[in-house]
Amino acid sequence: MLPGTRLRGYDIDMKLGTALLVIEFTLLCVALPGYIIATRSAAYMFFFLWLATLYCFFIYRYTHFESWHKLWGWGAVTWQNLKPILLRFAAVCVFLVAFTYFYDPERFFFLAKEKPEIIPRIFLLYPLLSALPQEFIFCTFFFARYAVFFKGWGLILASALTFAYAHVLFINPIAPTFSFAAGVIFALTYMKHKSLALVTIEHGLYGNALFLTGLGWYFHGGDVETLA
Repeated sequence: MLPGTRLRGYDIDMKLGTALLVIEFTLLCVALPGYIIATRSAAYMFFFLWLATLYCFFIYRYTHFESWHKLWGWGAVTWQNLKPILLRFAAVCVFLVAFTYFYDPERFFFLAKEKPEIIPRIFLLYPLLSALPQEFIFCTFFFARYAVFFKGWGLILASALTFAYAHVLFINPIAPTFSFAAGVIFALTYMKHKSLALVTIEHGLYGNALFLTGLGWYFHGGDVETLA
């Protein structure tokens, strides 16, 4: 085979692979959330979330997987790395408490007042059933799969924007706005440490704080009992 022919074939393969990635990104990050938004299917969000997670894991397992140790990155879960995360989380909690109190006083700590019995279940289940699959999709999978399109801050912003767009399905301004800010924080953590375990812990902390302060209502269609 002539060198030029081999080169042209390689170029075709590269272009085909890029085109398939663009299609995948469009379907997974744009079309799927768009369908949920258009059909008002937020009630089935866990079905769609785990369906997307299974697809992403299947692709990741056969294209980017190296080892379970590297995937989880438990080595990054150290006090040195947790300390700045916890300090930032404490500052955000002060903001969340103040924001909830002034923005929606009727839901201010409403779980603690009206349904305290479900708080332990939410604290346990949210990180596992919601934070973990989301961080696998929007950090682990996203960074490995779409780094060919975005670099540096572009990758962080792309991850945060798609994360925020996926929360438009709740049809309120709080969910996507807060999700974008959180998405930037989570993407920065993942870019620095490459640890699914660490970013899931961080996401779990923020999610549980939202539910405790009362803002979780905006992230679960007003019904937290189905999560618990």
